[in-house]
Amino acid sequence: MKALVAVKRVIDYNVKVRVKADNSGVDLSNTKMSINPFDEIAVEEAVRLKEAGVIDEIIVASIGPKESQEQIRAALALGADRGILVVSDEKPYPLQVAKILKNIAETESTDIILLGKQAIDDDNNQTGQMLAALMGIGQGTFASEVKVEGDKVNVTREIDGGLQTVALDLPAVITTDLRLNEPRYAKLPNIMKAKKKPLDEKTPADFGVDMASKQEIIKVVPPAERKAGITVGSVDELVDKLRNEAKVI
Repeated sequence: MKALVAVKRVIDYNVKVRVKADNSGVDLSNTKMSINPFDEIAVEEAVRLKEAGVIDEIIVASIGPKESQEQIRAALALGADRGILVVSDEKPYPLQVAKILKNIAETESTDIILLGKQAIDDDNNQTGQMLAALMGIGQGTFASEVKVEGDKVNVTREIDGGLQTVALDLPAVITTDLRLNEPRYAKLPNIMKAKKKPLDEKTPADFGVDMASKQEIIKVVPPAERKAGITVGSVDELVDKLRNEAKVI
C-alpha cells in the first residue's frame, strides 16, 4: 500500500509576516521557510501508518520553487521514502495543485492521499476537496483520527456539532487537522540519510497543467494595529464605557 503526502513551503509560523514596501505581496527575503504545519501532521500520520505495517511506501510531493526541496528533504528525514518536486516559479493555486496531485496519485497508484486541511499562508482549505472531486474518490476532511481496516479507512472528523466518523473505500483523500497527532522531531542521523533518498524533479508541463494565474493581486496590506486596552476601576465604569464610548451595548 502506498501513501502520497503533499507538503507546501510556507513562512514559518513563528515568523512575523512582513508586507513589501510597494504592497505588491509578502516579503520573503531572509525569511525562515518551513513545511506547512498541517502538512507536517499529514507526514507524521503517514509515518505512523507505515510503522504500524499498514503502508509500505510514502511519497512526498510539493509544487513550488526549487527551494521547496528543503521541505521535501525535511519530510524524508521524518520517515518518508522518496520525493517528487514539481518546480514552478508561479504561485500555485488550489485547482492547479489538485490537478498535479491527481496525476501523481494515479501514476503512482497510491491508496491513501494525505494533506493538511489548509495552508497557513492563504488559508484556502480547497485542495483536498478539489482533488477528491477530480479523482472521483471519497474524502475525509478535518481528520482527528485515521484507522485503516483492509481496503477501507475510517476517518473521524471534527465538525461544528462535535465528531463524525466516515467509512471510505480506498483510494481516498484525507485532510489532517491539529488534533490528529503531534509531529516528531527529525533526528540527525535521519536528516543525513534523507539527503541520499531519491527526489525526482518534474514540471507542471509534465502533467499538462497550465500554471498561469487566473487571479490578480491588487494590493496587500497588513492588518490594522489594535489599540491598547485600558483598566477600569469597577463594573459600573466598564458598562458606562461599553455603552457610551464603544457603543456595543
